[in-house]
Amino acid sequence: MKILNIIIIFLVVGLLFAGLGFWYFTTLLNPPDSASKAKEVNFEITSGQGVKEIGANLEKAGVIRSASAFEWYVWLEGVTAKIQAGTYQLNTSQKMATILDIITAGQALSRETEFQVLEGWSLEKIASYYGEKFSSDRNKDEATLAQEFIQAADTTDSRNIIPGDTFGFLVDKPKTAGLEGYLFPDTYRVYKDATPAQIIQKMLDNFDQKLDSEIRQKISAGGHTIFEIVTMASIVEKEARTDQDRKMVADIFWRRIQNGMPLQSDATVNYVTGKSELQPSIDDTKVDSPYNTYLYKGLPPGPICNPSLDSINAAVNPEPNDYVYYLNAPDGQTIFSKTFEEHKLNKAKYLN
Repeated sequence: MKILNIIIIFLVVGLLFAGLGFWYFTTLLNPPDSASKAKEVNFEITSGQGVKEIGANLEKAGVIRSASAFEWYVWLEGVTAKIQAGTYQLNTSQKMATILDIITAGQALSRETEFQVLEGWSLEKIASYYGEKFSSDRNKDEATLAQEFIQAADTTDSRNIIPGDTFGFLVDKPKTAGLEGYLFPDTYRVYKDATPAQIIQKMLDNFDQKLDSEIRQKISAGGHTIFEIVTMASIVEKEARTDQDRKMVADIFWRRIQNGMPLQSDATVNYVTGKSELQPSIDDTKVDSPYNTYLYKGLPPGPICNPSLDSINAAVNPEPNDYVYYLNAPDGQTIFSKTFEEHKLNKAKYLN
């Protein structure tokens, strides 16, 4: 009888401890915070991490109550091998079961993002966008990131930032010129931790594809270098909006060069002054810079922006016309004229 009582006592105590243990264990599986106090956490699991390390990191991040409970739970569920590397968006009000479902189903945040460069953006604008785009994901401010991008693209030799990769279209680029003009405008998919060099490589690869053999043959047949075409295209990009107008403006500019006249492009003056005037002031046109095509004949030392394929095609395939002058109206129209008197009348009509 005594033995039976002892057995019963042991069973009761055992059940009590088991119940307490189960209650404690299930309590540890509950989230640290209520829904009203929940905090979002981006949690990264790297390849090769074990359950113990993952659990410790989850507890440290405040996502779970206990790393030990996490280890036991993963073992009980038999999903040790199913945990996937990646960056996950978790929050402190999720149950451990929910967290385990997320990290075993591979519901990771995308490591990629869109990097959209618009036609006619300058290197400085692209760099500024780079800073704005990624500053929140890195421990650097926008200005620092922008400067890193500018330094990378200012290189006179692409091999300095992309070792072992050469681009044939850069062969005729002056040794003193950077990569302004070749950063092809497009929408790119890039990793969120992409370096300036990695993004620039995508842009140069894209430029290489867009500048197909037909375009390159026409450039050669026209007696120009790719660098000259890109430089002209960058000016045309800023001077006209429609494809037809760009081709006509390109013809005017090529004829001015052929006739020994200055281009007198307002866009190049704006590039020097940093303004965006439809009609630069007389003082602006007197600012001494090799990029000021009011003062210096021929093409400027290099591109003033990164032109679209349409502007490149316009520079390669100018539309022959009898116009000598043009102006850009506030509504975006390009107004052409054949004589200086007609040009003055148009200026009075559209710009004054």
